[in-house]
Amino acid sequence: MTKEPLPLAGYTVLDLTIARAGPTAVRLLTDWGANVIRIEAPLEGDIAGNRNGPDSQNLHRNKRSLCLNLKSEKGLEIFINLVKQADIIVENFRVDVKKRLGIDYESVKKYNPSIIYGSISGFGQEGPYAERPAVDQVIQGMSGLMSITGEPGRGPMRAGIAVSDTSAGMFLGQGILLALLNREKTGRGEWVHTSLLESMLCKLDFQAARFTMNGEIPEQEGNNHPTLSPMGVFHTIDGMVNLAASTDKMWNTFCNVTDAAELANNKDYKTVEGRLKNREDLWNEINAITSEISTQDLVEKMNAVGIPCGPINNIGEAFNDDQVKFLKMTKRAIHSQIGSCNIIRSPITLSNFEHEIDFDRPGPELGEHSEEILRELNYSDEAIAELKDSGVVKSSSLNL
Repeated sequence: MTKEPLPLAGYTVLDLTIARAGPTAVRLLTDWGANVIRIEAPLEGDIAGNRNGPDSQNLHRNKRSLCLNLKSEKGLEIFINLVKQADIIVENFRVDVKKRLGIDYESVKKYNPSIIYGSISGFGQEGPYAERPAVDQVIQGMSGLMSITGEPGRGPMRAGIAVSDTSAGMFLGQGILLALLNREKTGRGEWVHTSLLESMLCKLDFQAARFTMNGEIPEQEGNNHPTLSPMGVFHTIDGMVNLAASTDKMWNTFCNVTDAAELANNKDYKTVEGRLKNREDLWNEINAITSEISTQDLVEKMNAVGIPCGPINNIGEAFNDDQVKFLKMTKRAIHSQIGSCNIIRSPITLSNFEHEIDFDRPGPELGEHSEEILRELNYSDEAIAELKDSGVVKSSSLNL
């Protein structure tokens, strides 16, 4: 039986990205079948650290690597030859860098007007901060996220993941797909861009809307939901759980299941507003009840009656959870040096496509596919040897 091509099969992506935000966008494309050529500078290694380690393999699976000196005339010529045949370019250089190299959108669209050019920056392509460098944690602070993360009175706290990096990557990936749809109708390429700052402000969601609509500045709430109660972390005999019984129906159900008639009859807790106003007292009373129940029993009892409740796992416990195992959230990559390794799969499921057991390829070695890609561009063996001798191109055989 012939396997149906993935949705993005036939599209070629030139990946100029580094760090995390850009590769996150490209990962969406390569996971769904795009032919991704990762263009890497010679001798600069991998900014993600050990390219055979978990971070690099997770970011760069399914790609081929061309090690190319874009600062050289011949290197730029090779890049332009690739541009002429490509569908998408993705980069996250600082604004001045891509213009200095001559690989910005205005430059490359002269050679391919239908090219879709995706960019991620820290603060936007224009504006007073456009030239500033940025990293995830700086954006977490500037966007306001750190001001609402953590416990009251203990100062700002960063989120435990690179949330602005990964958010920007996800939004750019969506934008590229929108541009592809538009190109199907119009034949026109376009420049798609977002920034860590824009993405993080958007991800603030209703917390930001509380300010934009009402002028309200949200504050830290620790493990409590900012506007609903009870919804937060409670102790059990053997651990802790997240429990959400904030609607009137769920609150009354919780009281019935736990035989807490005194809570159900307490006028301070009768309404959503009352439970929020008296949240601290309510937490203490609920915690006294849950502390006498095991985590497993509490989770089973609450979910059986429609009250969301779950354990607080570490990452190992999360991946060993029965539901996670059922979802098969990892796929295998076979690497020539490190052997078989498990990498997180795309979280998207399309009903016409099964998640394969293996990735097509692991994250590549630096320049692993340089010669292969140049031959696809009809460079002769002699020309390739000359490019390697002059340092314009490098292949993995010279770097291992």
